[in-house]
Amino acid sequence: MTSYTIQAGDTLGKIAEKFYGDASRYQEIAEANNIDNPNNIRVGQTINIPDEKAVKTDTPDTSTLVLTASQLKEIMPAATTANINKYLSSLNEKMPEFEINTVLRVCHFIAQIGHESGNFKYSSENLNYGAAGLRATFGKYFPTDELANEYERNPEKIANRVYASRMGNGDEESGDGWKFRGRGLIQLTGFDNYTSCGAGLDIDLVNDPEPLAQNPTAAVQGSGWYWQSRKLNVLADQDDVKEITKRINGGENGLADRESILERAKAVLLTA
Repeated sequence: MTSYTIQAGDTLGKIAEKFYGDASRYQEIAEANNIDNPNNIRVGQTINIPDEKAVKTDTPDTSTLVLTASQLKEIMPAATTANINKYLSSLNEKMPEFEINTVLRVCHFIAQIGHESGNFKYSSENLNYGAAGLRATFGKYFPTDELANEYERNPEKIANRVYASRMGNGDEESGDGWKFRGRGLIQLTGFDNYTSCGAGLDIDLVNDPEPLAQNPTAAVQGSGWYWQSRKLNVLADQDDVKEITKRINGGENGLADRESILERAKAVLLTA
């Protein structure tokens, strides 16, 4: 047994990678130290690292894993059976195509798309904000109550302002903000992403972006493309939910919910 003092930036996944060369074995370190929540560790904390010979080597992966509806319901209890069934077969079929091919990668992927889609409820961004919501969420674009009142409860108009002149979109009058608003389970946004994703999947998403919202397989594929293009499998291997969230969201919005889904996914899939 080796002692280790947790440093800034450490996760149990990174520590497992350091000692075993396999981030997915973080759970064995957690069990050895009676850590119920692997995300709840602190700098300066001393933990014990089991000797290599004592560590199990039978960590499951998705070469044999097939997600079931009951497992997804345990992971996302707020999801409806209909919505789970809507995406289940596409998830099982398409995740391996984007190298989401270990249990830890699947856990992190499900945690992120689960949060971004509101437990599989939304495949298109909901921008139906009132004035107060606009000021709180998009204060940069709505600095006054007067301006917020002008745009409230008009999703198309809101999208065209908030997403104007960035991510490859044209100005507010171009309509690109609404056309290329968030779609799919990971809420792909912006002309540049739609163009690159469409090229990667061989789908014309520039002229017809709706498949990401209306076709369950395309919704999963678009999310898988984004995941792989941002090298999120590497971060999943390190069990770094915070950095994955930043790469997807730009900050840590909804982090607590993502962490909750992740922990349920680990509890369900790592013991399956």
